Amino acid sequence: MATITATQHHHHPTSLEEVRTLWIGDLQFWVDESYLNSCFAHTGELVSIKIIRNKITGQPEGYGFVEFVSHKAAERILQTYNGTTMPGTDQMFRLNWASFGIGERRTDPGLEHSIFVGDLAPDVTDYLLQETFRAHYPSVRGAKVVTDPNTGRSKGYGFVKFADDMERNRAMTEMNGVYCSTRAMRISAATPKKTTAGFQQQYAVTKGHSFP
Repeated sequence: MATITATQHHHHPTSLEEVRTLWIGDLQFWVDESYLNSCFAHTGELVSIKIIRNKITGQPEGYGFVEFVSHKAAERILQTYNGTTMPGTDQMFRLNWASFGIGERRTDPGLEHSIFVGDLAPDVTDYLLQETFRAHYPSVRGAKVVTDPNTGRSKGYGFVKFADDMERNRAMTEMNGVYCSTRAMRISAATPKKTTAGFQQQYAVTKGHSFP
């Protein structure tokens, strides 16, 4: 058992080029491993599927991971399937590299390497947003378009994560107003939610006091 743990630890990808696992999200409650297996098994390059479930209720959390034999195989699936209709549903496949968020707890202290991207066109996917930035900045780790949990539609904004702080800073200036799909992007610093909420609460309390 110790050997398996060690192997998994050493297999931890150090760059996007080594990642061969895709994140799949916005899954309906009935989607299970066998359904996803039927979607991807015919490629002959599928290694494993894992749907993340709640530890207490056992109910699916709406996302999972699909591993393929190689990075190239995973990239082919990402480009072919992302944004296409899932068999037997009216829902689209939502795929991204599993590197987004992998090992963040030990390598990244927070959101300081992320940027906020607004005014996104409805058709912009995680992958398109990521590739728009990766073309200019090699340290891009991933991108996430925020969607409505009920409809699965884009809310028109997202986040791009960088490994290099200098590239993040450059992107904030250089990519502001650049087109992604049919709209010019509006870029600003990503603010951690807790800090924002704390500041607003503190400000509201201060504002409520009357000082002499």
